[in-house]
Amino acid sequence: MTVHDGSQLSFLYFSRTKFKTLNMQILLGVIFHFIGGFASGSFYIPFKKVKGWAWETYWIVGGLFSWLIVPPLAAYLTIPGFMDIIVQTDGKILLLTYFFGLLWGIGGLTYGLGVRYLGISLGSTIILGLCSVFGALIPSLYYDFNPTAGKDSLSDMAASQWGQMVLLGLLVCVVGIVVCGLAGSMKEKDLVASGKADPSNKEYKLGIGLIVSIVSGILSACFAFGIDAGKDMAHHANEAWKALNPGQGEFLFQNNVTYVVILWGGLTTNLFWCMLLNSRNKTFGDYSDKKAPLLKNYIFSALAGTTWFLQFFFYGMGESKLGNGASGWILHMACIILVANGWGLFFKEWSGVKKKTFGTVVAGIVILILSILIVGYGNSIK
Repeated sequence: MTVHDGSQLSFLYFSRTKFKTLNMQILLGVIFHFIGGFASGSFYIPFKKVKGWAWETYWIVGGLFSWLIVPPLAAYLTIPGFMDIIVQTDGKILLLTYFFGLLWGIGGLTYGLGVRYLGISLGSTIILGLCSVFGALIPSLYYDFNPTAGKDSLSDMAASQWGQMVLLGLLVCVVGIVVCGLAGSMKEKDLVASGKADPSNKEYKLGIGLIVSIVSGILSACFAFGIDAGKDMAHHANEAWKALNPGQGEFLFQNNVTYVVILWGGLTTNLFWCMLLNSRNKTFGDYSDKKAPLLKNYIFSALAGTTWFLQFFFYGMGESKLGNGASGWILHMACIILVANGWGLFFKEWSGVKKKTFGTVVAGIVILILSILIVGYGNSIK
């Protein structure tokens, strides 16, 4: 065997090894996004166990864990000196990151209302579907006008095979959202025709639910913008970790420091609104009302809030494997929609409807699964 042949074999072996490693990174990214999606699609369930409290009371108690307590704890456990990174970051970056957090906070607030009025399945589908579209396309469109190294613009995606697959996955995702939304409309007609109320949601209101869901879907996309605005903080965390762990790839938890600042913004919006509702509805007494199961209420609210934060904890891990581009955001949102619809079926939110209606929502879920597979394939050929 010649030396030249040996070189070819070595190159072939190296290429195969690199290909396997890349596929493993993509697989891990998809798994992390799905775990995050499961957490997000499931977080509202513990709230169903809260008794004797107004919505604004249990929402802000859970929110304190989501936005104030758990994020810095996660950053402390994964990023030594995370507060030093925040303090040393340019004030304009911190302000912009916080501002997007404020806007996202409105989206998060109306998310709770959307699920309250439409149910876990339909509410999450509409909100997160819109969130996936805006969160995926707006940053990519922005980079068309402001090219940035390492960032994929919409033109870059449209001109490449992997980008075309991701955009196709986004289109399929939108189709799935429309189908699920159609199923929601059919559900309301079925329940009205039969004279029955939604057995799983006594507060079901399609009109106001759709309004708050649309607002939430648009503004919830600001979380993706916040991650992008605060990327310098994640970059510092990543570089510090790589200096201590050479040759071990990207830091899984680099975004945890950015979340702290974004969620300060989310806390500001939600705290203001919930305190306003507590005052207007005279529900401040909920926090100490001995007629309610206080310990259980605080535990379940804390569990809901912690579960909510885990979605972005694992989103950050998935992002470190797949990148914080349109594909990762679409994949994450599609996983949440899939899980939320699964819970909707489990809690019989679609009981009492015609077979055609039930078949329509199942078809929507199948289409969403297909969108996840297409986006995953697009990432694999990048």
